[in-house]
Amino acid sequence: MLNTHPSHPHNPRLILLLLGSLCIVTPFAVDMYLPAFATIALEFHHTTSQISFSLSTYFIGFALGQMLYGPLLDRYGRKRPLYVGLAAYVLCSAGCALAPNLKSLVALRFLEALGGCVAQVGAIAMVRDFFPVRESARVFSLLFLMIGTSPLLAPTIGSAIVAGLGWRWIFGALGTMAFVILVLVATLLPEGHQPDHSVLLRPGPIISGFWRILCNPQFLTYTLAGAFSFAGLLGFVSGSPVLFMDGFHLRAGAFGMVFAVLVLGFIGGNQANVFLLRRFTSQQLFLAALLVQTAIGTLLFAGMLGHVLGMGSMMALFFVFLACIGLTYPNGAAISLAPFSRDAGRASALLGFLQTGTGALISMAIGLLGVNAVITLLASTTAIALVMLFAGRAILGKPVEVDTTEVVVIH
Repeated sequence: MLNTHPSHPHNPRLILLLLGSLCIVTPFAVDMYLPAFATIALEFHHTTSQISFSLSTYFIGFALGQMLYGPLLDRYGRKRPLYVGLAAYVLCSAGCALAPNLKSLVALRFLEALGGCVAQVGAIAMVRDFFPVRESARVFSLLFLMIGTSPLLAPTIGSAIVAGLGWRWIFGALGTMAFVILVLVATLLPEGHQPDHSVLLRPGPIISGFWRILCNPQFLTYTLAGAFSFAGLLGFVSGSPVLFMDGFHLRAGAFGMVFAVLVLGFIGGNQANVFLLRRFTSQQLFLAALLVQTAIGTLLFAGMLGHVLGMGSMMALFFVFLACIGLTYPNGAAISLAPFSRDAGRASALLGFLQTGTGALISMAIGLLGVNAVITLLASTTAIALVMLFAGRAILGKPVEVDTTEVVVIH
């Protein structure tokens, strides 16, 4: 049974639902409009891969926003930044629905991400506000189960909206959902953290703090290796409409089902991690999963060159590929953050920035290079991750021990 922190004697189930609703804002913003890529491309007279620029810029905005909101949530409390960010998200969603061309859509998606990312960052911070430390791992796991519904439900919902109303209504639905969440947060969610005006927002102290964290060898090794591994997930999200809708000529509804099945691999890998940690360390799991992910990436690349990848074989390989990321992501994050206690918030923000930023660059490359680059880039990122891990471990030696009861994942 969940209990709230003694200083916040509120209904834990209600708080958990509200935090979960905040966590799904960005996943729905990413996943719901994927089935509309072909329709948007047709209307704007661009290729499907060029439409993926609107997803790349969302990832970039999400990465940058994490760095922005971390200090703001500490200085001004949790709810005021949430109000501003979600209101901006609602307005930008309306702008996306009215976008006259691809350039406008790309720019508005960037602004939409800058506003919307406060939801997930704020929800993560409020877990520590409302729940005792011993409950954190369980709360994060429950939040992840809610987040995991987005790639299962969002593409299907998006497909239905495209078929019945048109792609622009997807952004209307996203804006409406965020507005409802904003109202619920304003009326039902208590303030979890009082404003702390001692937090400095000057660029100098903020940058020097981030630089000090980045110079930690353990953080740098596992963050970069984990970022290039995680880039495979964001690259898959960006490239999957190109691969399956252009390459295998799937319609929007069929693509939504294929996407949901494959993302189950990522969810399954993450849930398996909880049980595997009872027998293995995070370091062992991270290395093993990265080795398998690299091998699968190599098979995908070889199959592409030999023109032997059918629909079934590609789906099977991608399922395992994504399951490996479900293992590398939480363990890499846990090892990266293990050396930090006082600076855990800033370290977490920097970790998220580097992971999402690397994935954004990969997805942007897919938009520039097109369908033939998808598998090549995904295979390359895993190989780079493995090289970084071995090079860093040679310098690092034995990493700081990780408390495996606190290994969680937020997607």
